[in-house]
Amino acid sequence: MAKPTSKVLVINDEPLILKDLLKGLNAAARSLDNPFGISFTGALTAKEGLALIESDGDIQVVIVDDKLYAVQDGPRRQQRNGKTPHGREPSRSLQVSALKLVQKITALRPELDLYILIEKEREDQVVDTLFAEAVDGYFYREERDYRGMYRILNAQIAERARTPFYDALRAYVQAAKDAWHTPGHSSGDSLRGSPWVNDFHEFMGEHAFDADLSVSAKALDSLMEPTGVIAEAQQMAAKAFGARKTFFATNGTSTSNKVILQTLIAPGEKLLLDRNCHKSVHHGVMLSGAQPVYMDSSVNRQYGVFGPVPRQTILRAISQHPDAQLLVLTSCTYDGLRYDLKPIIDAAHASGIRVLIDEAWYSHARFHPDLRPTALEAGADYVTQSAHKTLSAFSQAAMIHVNDPGFREHIFRENFNMHTSTSPMYSLIASLDVGRKQAVMEGYKLLERTLMLASELRQQINSTGVFRVLELEDLLPEEVRQDNIRLDPTKITVDISSCGMTVDELQQELFTRFNITVEKSTVNTLTLLLTIGTTRSKCSRLYDALMRIAREKRAPRRLYRMPDLPPFTELVCLPRDAYYSGGELVSLLDDNDQPNVDLVGRICADQIVPYPPGIPVLVPGQLITDNIVEFLIRYLRVQSKVELHGVVYQGYFPSIRVLTPQERARLTALNSAQPARIAA
Repeated sequence: MAKPTSKVLVINDEPLILKDLLKGLNAAARSLDNPFGISFTGALTAKEGLALIESDGDIQVVIVDDKLYAVQDGPRRQQRNGKTPHGREPSRSLQVSALKLVQKITALRPELDLYILIEKEREDQVVDTLFAEAVDGYFYREERDYRGMYRILNAQIAERARTPFYDALRAYVQAAKDAWHTPGHSSGDSLRGSPWVNDFHEFMGEHAFDADLSVSAKALDSLMEPTGVIAEAQQMAAKAFGARKTFFATNGTSTSNKVILQTLIAPGEKLLLDRNCHKSVHHGVMLSGAQPVYMDSSVNRQYGVFGPVPRQTILRAISQHPDAQLLVLTSCTYDGLRYDLKPIIDAAHASGIRVLIDEAWYSHARFHPDLRPTALEAGADYVTQSAHKTLSAFSQAAMIHVNDPGFREHIFRENFNMHTSTSPMYSLIASLDVGRKQAVMEGYKLLERTLMLASELRQQINSTGVFRVLELEDLLPEEVRQDNIRLDPTKITVDISSCGMTVDELQQELFTRFNITVEKSTVNTLTLLLTIGTTRSKCSRLYDALMRIAREKRAPRRLYRMPDLPPFTELVCLPRDAYYSGGELVSLLDDNDQPNVDLVGRICADQIVPYPPGIPVLVPGQLITDNIVEFLIRYLRVQSKVELHGVVYQGYFPSIRVLTPQERARLTALNSAQPARIAA
């Protein structure tokens, strides 16, 4: 089993002092118990130290001298009295203050532990200044207690590497308690040795069942009201991701979004949201009884990619609806496009509007400077993350991060418990604990590799001469080109239009011939997701497959372009009111297989979501027009495998649920002077 490597960087501008420090500390590391593989290395300048921190992912701790000087005239060699061998008094100037260096280190790698070397007589001054920053402790420069320093640093790394919940779960399982409680498989005993289902037990493995325990195991805390190891694990996650509070969720970002909307929005209150947000946000609108104001996203029609909402659209929505309680945006998008969030969040806060950022696809960003700032760093009040998408957590494992100074935890907890199972799977919680540990201990190192592989893979794909990686300028819709949008390089979108196959044919070829599956597709693109688990060998296999297909030189084919999503029409009543109406089913087609004119002017009672792209064409309470009916029919006729969520089949006739005339007359109409849509 691989053993960890942990480096401690000491930044001190005195060569002899630095040499003594490193010698003494490394000797202590060799003579004492060293489970984390701690060793000490040095840098004489702030610049050199920052370069090492950037280049070496094994650095876990930095010790900074509180004053770093630079000699301006000649060699660095000095006597103890401060004079050079020739008797000249050297000119010294401060390289950088410890405060500024700490800020630079934190900006580069906020997960690192930081300690300061200080003089005893300056203790109060230095401590008061630096402990406002992310400093973990300090040592006296005059005291050379190397073994004591080592023990403190070893304990600090051990604290950061701790996994409170996973450790407790593992200890409980290893204690092999007799279970007289749920679940019914009783640590796998119901399956073990069965002639019918033992194969499932063997496939899943012993511990999958041993660790599937009841909430009766009090030592493992309660996700619904944590006070023990789950609470501790959540506190450590909050520190790691830069939040005031963090909550673990075992049913994904989908439920996390609903919890936040129900917490922040009362029935009839207003929220601003991008129309292309995840369907869970739209579900949250229905559950909370909110009055939504939809903002049209930008669209790259050439590639079928939905981009961010233009900044001016968002600012206009904030200006027109200062009474909104919440702004909801998705950053980054499925395709890796991310907002310049700070000016948007600042504008929302200036109007007293809280901000929720769906960061489902961006949970890794905190741990590499090329991917930051994160939404929390940009000032978001609430952030939801699917830790399973880009970190090492199990599917459905998610986190809710809170930085809202007015956070009402009791209300949040009531809504959280409304959606959370009273029998959560402990393996999911443990994976969040372990995923956080990996992110803080080696996330930077792994992401360095991932970003390098992403750069190499881009070049390899382009070298095929048939497949082409779309860069930011290719993906950006025209209306957001001035919005400082950035691209997450771990998402690679490939133009496949020259390969001579449809996207479905290409995906099938990759799957059956090369054993490769990809994240998503449009009519002429494939999207590849690189994570901290991506390896060079996987990249090589993908490149080999694409190169082989390219060499077959199929003639390019005309690809059918999906119909454009029609613009939002009008919200006639609250989505919740429409959704909870009984309604009636009306067919999209009439008896002559033509668009059913009886649907035009009716009010939709369900959410109708074409997938891909997964953006609602209709939401409950929305007015149906003739172009929407035509769009849905065209979409259904494009291909046999199309998904159109919310459409109900009556025999062979696709139908949608709409309000009856009586229900429409009974429901309160929204104020038409308050637009439900902000156009791009």
